[in-house]
Order: sequence, then C-alpha cells, then structure tokens
Amino acid sequence: MDHYDLIVIGSGPAGEKGAATARFFGKNVAMVERNPQLGGASTNTGTIPSKTLRETALALSGTRARKLYGVDLSLRHDATIPDLMYHEERVKRAEVDRVEDVIRDRAIDLYHGQARFTDPHTVMVKHDSGSETTISAEKFLIATGSSPVHPPGFNFEDARILDSDTILRIGSLPKRLAVIGAGVIGSEYASTFAALGREVHVIDKREELLPFLDNEISAALEEGMKQTGVIFHWNEEIAHCENSVSGTVILTCVSGCEIEVDAVLVAAGRNSNTGDLNLAAAGVTLGQRGLIATDEHYRTNVEHIYAAGDVIGFPALAATSAEQARVAMCHAFDKSYFKERIASILPTGVYTIPEAGMVGETEEALIEKKVDYVVGHAPYSQNARGQIIGDSFGFLKLLFEREDMKLVGVHAIGEQATELVHIGLIAILAGCKAEVFNTACFNYPTLGELYKYATYSAFVRRGGEHVLTAGRTPPKAAEASR
Repeated sequence: MDHYDLIVIGSGPAGEKGAATARFFGKNVAMVERNPQLGGASTNTGTIPSKTLRETALALSGTRARKLYGVDLSLRHDATIPDLMYHEERVKRAEVDRVEDVIRDRAIDLYHGQARFTDPHTVMVKHDSGSETTISAEKFLIATGSSPVHPPGFNFEDARILDSDTILRIGSLPKRLAVIGAGVIGSEYASTFAALGREVHVIDKREELLPFLDNEISAALEEGMKQTGVIFHWNEEIAHCENSVSGTVILTCVSGCEIEVDAVLVAAGRNSNTGDLNLAAAGVTLGQRGLIATDEHYRTNVEHIYAAGDVIGFPALAATSAEQARVAMCHAFDKSYFKERIASILPTGVYTIPEAGMVGETEEALIEKKVDYVVGHAPYSQNARGQIIGDSFGFLKLLFEREDMKLVGVHAIGEQATELVHIGLIAILAGCKAEVFNTACFNYPTLGELYKYATYSAFVRRGGEHVLTAGRTPPKAAEASR
C-alpha cells in the first residue's frame, strides 16, 4: 500500500490547486478522480462549457453585430448542435489538457476510480475495471464538487427533461424552453437560448431576479433579459409536468397557468458529492445536502481532513474553490506564512446576457447597516469604448462612504462587466478612496475610464445634494416606502 503526505479526492479547481500547492511545498501527493476526464464540473459541465456556449450564442445569433451596424447580420438562427458545441468542446479539451499537464508536471500520482474511506487515514479506490487499490495518507483534501438536484415531479429519464449537466448533451435545439429556477445557472442558460432566438420561459417562486445583487442591477438585468426575449413567471411553482400527445411538455403551475414547451431545464440547485465516500469511516460529519462543515482553515471535524469547493457549499465558485484549497494546504502543512486566509471581499460574476458583476456592499446592505453613503453612476452610452462595442445599455455603479469617500461597493452590468469589477476589487482590498480614481489616468478609449466618471458623479452627489443624509434611496426601496 502506497503512503502519501496528501491524498486529494477530486480534480476540479479545488482539487487541482490544492494538489499543486502541496507539491510546491515538496509534499508527496496522490489524486483520485472518479470521472474519465480531469477538471471536475467546472471544466466539463459547468463554468467553462456554459460560458463558452454563451459566447458561441452571441456570435451565432449576431447579437453584437446588430448593435454595431444597425442591421440584422444574423444568418445562424438555424444553428445546429454541432455549431454550438464545436467551440465549447475545443475550449473544454484545452482546459482538460491543462489540468493533465499540471498533474504530470508536478509529479502527482493519479488514480482513476471511486474513492471510499476505510478508516481515517486510508481510502480504497475502485476502478472501472472492477479492480481495487488501497492508498493511505497523513492528510486529505476532499474536493469532490457537486451535482444537480433532481426534485420530485420531473422525469429525468425523459430526454426532454434536463439539468445543468445534461443540457450540454441536448440532441437538438428546442424552439421553446422552460427554465425552472431563476438562479445564476438558470438565468445564464435562459439568456443563451434566448439569444439564439428560442422562446424561453423562466419560472421561479420568488418575485425578483438574483436578489443577492444590488437591486438596481437586478432590475436592469431583468429588463435586459426581457429585451433578449426571456419571459419571466414570478411567484409560480410547478404543480405538474407531463407529456402531451404531440410530444411537447406541459407544465402546470400551482396558479393554474399552463406553459407548453419542447424541453425543460431544471435548475434547482446542487448537492455535494459525498454519498459514495463513506465519510463515516473517517469520522467526518455531514450537514444538509451532504455539505461538509469546515473551520476558517477549511479543516473538517477530523483534524487531518480538509475540504474545499462546492462540497462545503456557498459560494461554490471556481475561483473561491481554488483559493480555499490553497489556504487549506498552507494550514495543513504549516505554511500559513504563504497564504493564511482567503480575501474578505470576493467578486461575483453572472454570465447572463447582459452580464453582471459585483464586489463589496450593495445599497440595500448599506441602508440596513445605517451607513451614510454616496452613489456614482457612469453609463456605457457616454463612454467611447461603450459606443465602439455597441453597448448602450450597461453602466458602472460605485458606492462610497460619505464621510471619507472610501469605496465600499462596485456594481456593473453590460459587456465585460465581470472583468470591469476587478479594478474595484483591488481598490476595495487596498482601502482606496475616491481620490484614487480622480487621480488615475485610464487608457482611452476603455471601459476602465468609467471609474473616473462614476467617481465624478459621486462627487457631484456628495456636494450638491445637501438634503440627503443617507445617500440615494434605491428604486425598489423608494417604491416600498410610498
């Protein structure tokens, strides 16, 4: 039986970065991956494929071309599955190759198969061939990710009922698609299929889109998705899902509303992949949906076993998963001087059409905390780069504490919004005030210049609106107060 300093279970962002970090410290590392391809859901069914599919949809639909030239240059509304998946497969293959290179170049021993604990320091790996290998280690990192939730009432054996994994293997483009759940995954796929000219219905029991976003951004995103063609059904739940005699799917809502579509995407959240690990043999306790509880160092209740990524729950993002694993390995091998903790401020990116990004506080959070603040806006339509790329919809929104004009929140919607917020991320982490954007010289024409003009907007509001004592009340809050 081979013995290691570390065994990593899972090869997604958390597993890969955790293993590479341990090897950087000179540790002997093994990795176990149950799927034929490395990279986890991020590479094979989630982050990379879905975002690549979005870009393909934008290109094939001619969405950007129409904005630039004022005419419909789209000739590809009849796009086939191979059209859509060609680029997605190429990008996914490149990412899988990159992970394979990391494993090989770092001399990490790779075991393909299902890992199962037999005691706190030993796992048995069952290979597809039926053979078994037993390995042991001083430390473990569990990074097995998550899988789509399959709620009752939907027959996932039916090729027309899809989840966020199987939608990438869809046989033909549905003319009408229903998306159950207006979370990030549901919203992103709804935008992609609407951009391809499909009739898309989004059904959600809530009454607003992505409530973790700043209300103004959420409202703008909903309007932008409506302009793309997405039809929202708020405060609705599905009572029945059944097939019609014509081969379509009929969804009956609790309200009695019926929606007839050709395919259904159920985006009802995700469950941690812990069911096959036999964690009880290792002494690791589980929470709801199989989540593994960890401390601030990503250590479980068992001292030598760590967990990172989707398997521990929110925020369940590729970037945060990688950082969690790095912090965990630094703690596991007494290298905390290298990286002691994950950043307190994390960015969020939503790859809808239009896309949205945020970092830091929202207006609603500042109001709840009774923080006196100032808002600054800068629209893409008044920015040269925004005009060049044809985006008249987007805008950048900055939130400053009124007293010292310290930046506390950054929100963007529009082309490259998820990239744009990183300037604000660094500024917030550095504790910057408005003066940094007032002083900085941004390249012209760039979207980065929006920071300067959003700051000027905030200066005007701070100096000219003496009657305000708590910033500007956001639209939904103002409406509620009337």
